[in-house]
Amino acid sequence: MKIGTRGSQLALWQANHVKARLEAAEPGLTVELVVIKTKGDKILDVPLAAVGGKGLFVKEIEEALADRRVDLAVHSMKDVPAELMAGLALVGISAREDPRDVLCSQKGSFAELPPGARVGTSSVRRVCQLLAQRRDLEILPLRGNVDTRLRKLEAGELDAIVLAAAGLHRLGLAARITEYLDPAICLPAIGQGVLGLEARADDQETIARVRGALHDEATAACATAERAFLIRLSGSCQTPLAAHGTLREGRLELDGMVGDLDGRRILRAKIEGAPDEDLGVRLAERLLERGAAELLPG
Repeated sequence: MKIGTRGSQLALWQANHVKARLEAAEPGLTVELVVIKTKGDKILDVPLAAVGGKGLFVKEIEEALADRRVDLAVHSMKDVPAELMAGLALVGISAREDPRDVLCSQKGSFAELPPGARVGTSSVRRVCQLLAQRRDLEILPLRGNVDTRLRKLEAGELDAIVLAAAGLHRLGLAARITEYLDPAICLPAIGQGVLGLEARADDQETIARVRGALHDEATAACATAERAFLIRLSGSCQTPLAAHGTLREGRLELDGMVGDLDGRRILRAKIEGAPDEDLGVRLAERLLERGAAELLPG
């Protein structure tokens, strides 16, 4: 069995994690990793929003799936665009790591950053929410893998950077975290902390293996509702939006946000109900009723 993956340290950790789970569930199965360089890995000098968004991290891997060069793709779920390539499907969703954003800084917590502090992130979702809290910050674009971003911080190019807790945890770098950002301040990205497993929709053997070894129903309920919110709003990397679901005693609590690029206007709402993707659609409709369409491109 062949897994298609990007070649970054974090992507390889994720792919090796899936490989180990699959091989443990089926003794005798051999899983091979196939490293695929995506357009998003090649273009590092401009923000993603300017060159096509997060879909740049999955297109070449999806093409390898469609061409049967690989059997399974392992993605960070937050990088998976609203629409998948025809004939492919998300066939498994992993249990969620810590979904929060974190601040890494040598100058204290978010509240303690000095006026005019230089904060690195290329996520329009983070830019919007951080500026809504502190208009004095200078937000600078930040691309590259986790190590590259941390090195820029260490070199003094930035006063702070914002990353996903999940990636730092998986790489054993939790000690680098200065502060976990409360979702009330910075709502996580759709699918943050989750691995999305993609395969050909008609590959029943791979689908059965993935669902038996890795699929987590509770996380899937949350991620499916979050993605339904994204799809209803036709969201992209150019739109500051977020949704995060939490399952408690059989009820799904879903928190959603849409904002403008400079954080001067943010619409936010919550909904609760039985776990279903319709919950994400209903939450999106609530924000549309409050004027979210004015904040969306097109």
